[in-house]
Amino acid sequence: MASPKVVLVTGGNNGIGYETVKAFLQSDKAYHVLLGSRSLEKAKLAIETLHKECPESTNTVEAVQVDLISDESIEKAFEQVKASPGHIDALINNAGAAFDPEFVAGKISLRDCFTKAYDVNVAGTQVMTWTFMPLLLKSADPRLIFVAGLSQITLASEAYFPTPPQPAGWPKKVDFETIAYRCSKTALNMMMLDWNHKLKEDGVKVWGVGPGFLATDLGNMREKVKEMGGGHPSIGGKLLKSVVEGERDADVGKIVNKDEIAPF
Repeated sequence: MASPKVVLVTGGNNGIGYETVKAFLQSDKAYHVLLGSRSLEKAKLAIETLHKECPESTNTVEAVQVDLISDESIEKAFEQVKASPGHIDALINNAGAAFDPEFVAGKISLRDCFTKAYDVNVAGTQVMTWTFMPLLLKSADPRLIFVAGLSQITLASEAYFPTPPQPAGWPKKVDFETIAYRCSKTALNMMMLDWNHKLKEDGVKVWGVGPGFLATDLGNMREKVKEMGGGHPSIGGKLLKSVVEGERDADVGKIVNKDEIAPF
């Protein structure tokens, strides 16, 4: 019997990350899922809930404490996974953060809004990927995924979702501000392209995955996104599982959405 594939999902205790872990547990293929979370307590609570929601699953899940803004935390997580199971077959860089609502509410400065987003979503993800690469390269079928977020709007787009046209004058009133988050996720797309370039000779398949406009706790905006028509995060979880299971192998090096390839 083949050994289960090992999948590491950062930010796996909530939202799209949680639904991704759940999708692997419910898969008819064999998986051992490493559920990454800043809080070990939240990871354990998530695992308890997963066991209740997936009582028939024979797949396994393990908590890994990892905070993307801490090199020490990432290194400790690496040592844990290096000790056991000793390799990973897929790294899903799902963890992310948005600080735009805090800026709009006057809780942090504009500069902090941007630098904190880039620290987590770009620098943290890069350090995480760099650190864990030796374990990914041990896989016979290594897969590396960056969750793109709301970053597929290009300069050529006619629409600028989700901000409606703004009247003249200053300051502008934007009810759903996400620009720092989206800029950081666009930078993440460049990172994906660079890793795809660097890892071609290693046989690593690399993607950006755009899960769509989904209602999660990102930026504490779940209810607002629901009001705007955001979908259930399980849509993203199932998409990410499908990429790991080979359904989008023809689209390596691109940003894939549920039904198409995203322009960027």
